[in-house]
Amino acid sequence: MPKMTFVNTDGTRKEVDAPVGLSVLEIAHRNGINLEGACEGSLACSTCHVIVNQDDYERLTDATEDEEDMLDLAFGLTHTSRLGCQIIITEELDGLTVTLPSATRNMMVK
Repeated sequence: MPKMTFVNTDGTRKEVDAPVGLSVLEIAHRNGINLEGACEGSLACSTCHVIVNQDDYERLTDATEDEEDMLDLAFGLTHTSRLGCQIIITEELDGLTVTLPSATRNMMVK
């Protein structure tokens, strides 16, 4: 089974199993990682924003226009930012490393 690593804002790392077919957001929730996902993966917010390791970023499929629109709302956007709900694990993504941003911007809160 593929593995992936989450890097918390304090620099601590947590390696977890990353079942093929699940999103980074789903894997985070299964493992108690503090990745919000306010819209529950429906591509309607940017609260599951993660910063992908540069080498791993090259292995991802390109972001859709809808994902790019949502990323524009993310706090601390970088050139390797992606939405965790849009990264679906494959065998080829074994070893993926993502860093959680220092904050999120939840536009869905009323």
